[in-house]
Amino acid sequence: MKRIGIMGGTFDPIHNGHIAVGRKAYEEYSLDEVWFMPSGIPPHKKDHHVTAAADRCAMTKLAIENEPGFYFSDFEVKREGNTYTAQTLTLLCEQYPDTRFFFIVGADSLFEFESWYKPEIILKLATLLVAGRAYAGKHRTLEDQIAYLRQRYQGEIYPLHLDLMNVASAHLRRLAAEGEDISSYVPEAVWEYICSHRLYGERKEESYERTDSLFQTETSAKTLTHEV
Repeated sequence: MKRIGIMGGTFDPIHNGHIAVGRKAYEEYSLDEVWFMPSGIPPHKKDHHVTAAADRCAMTKLAIENEPGFYFSDFEVKREGNTYTAQTLTLLCEQYPDTRFFFIVGADSLFEFESWYKPEIILKLATLLVAGRAYAGKHRTLEDQIAYLRQRYQGEIYPLHLDLMNVASAHLRRLAAEGEDISSYVPEAVWEYICSHRLYGERKEESYERTDSLFQTETSAKTLTHEV
């Protein structure tokens, strides 16, 4: 049975922390592949502006093109409306029945997990891998939260043994909009893309008018084609 990790997110922009987490999951849990899957319209961000999917996909491809075992997937951005993890996993399990899926999340997401759409379905269909061992919630440590969710949903949840980088995409967007250099936080090719397409800066509106042609960004990134 193939072992596939899924790294979902808006990737607005994708940064070195995302790559480090994907690499750790790939190595620590002997995954065959890690699919980087930019979200379409994430429900938890529906009231916030999200950069055009074409740009986010282009940056994701550029970020992973030299990483062994990493694949780009447009599974969620091709779907209309809100994209829910439970629905995505249901569809993926139908298309790939001989696959064990590992859904990779940050520790902060694990403390919000019960507010997600149908968390019981997520843990029925996938194993959760959690990054950020130093993170703790208001009332529980990460270890306690893992134990609590395992018991409540009878699912498999395991930690990734690395500490998350102190970086967030929202913070990087703010820095870039203020003219700051964020090249140390993102892959070089991603930084070049941000600069050349004026993302997050004064003329960022240009990027939101791009067409789907940017889904065809010329990179050597391995790309998956799914039925949606």
